[in-house]
Amino acid sequence: MLDICLLGTGGMMPLPYRWLTSLMIRYNGMSVLIDCGEGTQIALKEKGWSPKPIDMICFTHYHADHISGLPGMLLTMGNAERTKPLLLVGPKGLTRVVSALRVIAPELPFEIVCREIEGPEMSFLFQGLKIEAFKVNHNVPCYGYTVCLERIGRFQVEKAQELGIEKKYWSRLQKGETVETDGGVFTPEMVLGAPRKGLKLTYTTDTRPTESIAAHAEGADLFICEGMYGEPEKKAKAKEYKHMTFYEAAELAKKAHVKELWLTHFSPSLVRAEEYMPAVRKIFPAAFPGKDGKSVELVYEESEG
Repeated sequence: MLDICLLGTGGMMPLPYRWLTSLMIRYNGMSVLIDCGEGTQIALKEKGWSPKPIDMICFTHYHADHISGLPGMLLTMGNAERTKPLLLVGPKGLTRVVSALRVIAPELPFEIVCREIEGPEMSFLFQGLKIEAFKVNHNVPCYGYTVCLERIGRFQVEKAQELGIEKKYWSRLQKGETVETDGGVFTPEMVLGAPRKGLKLTYTTDTRPTESIAAHAEGADLFICEGMYGEPEKKAKAKEYKHMTFYEAAELAKKAHVKELWLTHFSPSLVRAEEYMPAVRKIFPAAFPGKDGKSVELVYEESEG
């Protein structure tokens, strides 16, 4: 299960009713934060979630509305007596940017590890999650992220019994380990069925539509995408500043065959996002406006149990 909360949905500046864009993912006792704009700590408090179990923060880019909340977040973690390292991931220049922001958060009781994304794509594993970063099209280096929880095939008891594998080794094989016994060497592939459908989330903001977004969002259970403007007449402005409209996001969702689309990163001038949704749903029916605190639990399909 992936527990997902869209903490803030605003772009450019925080508003009394809308915090800046940030997303939190909880899995197996740990948390991943994507972006940390001003107000993220308050959004967490309003949701009732804690910053203490955050093990990684990913940044799409280094505009202030996506990273200005970091110093306060680090200080809060330190005051909560955190001691384990914190991994930060982001475009080239991350170490320099974090060092500059830490002028006002210089002493922390935990290590900060910076990992800069190299090239148009980067993939890595983190505590059971597969994280994919992919470059998008903004006026500064900017990346989207896909988070996957992969699922191995079902353990086939009959095959294990036919091979004479003792029950005490079954759990190790299920975990992907190779087992050596007096009776031979047994690998997971010998007793596991075909991989089952896992869970997939794709998140992207501050960009024009790109092929990389559609490719990485393909088949996602949830696609959270920038919708800076709902007003159709603002498409030219979106192009000029390299942002997206609701309708362009819906076209991407349709192209990528995602299950559900949440719009986020709204312009401060956009007050009632729901007014534009009927037109958006003509393009992609399973589209919804994001809202601060909007959350969902992504679970495996029952048929794949």
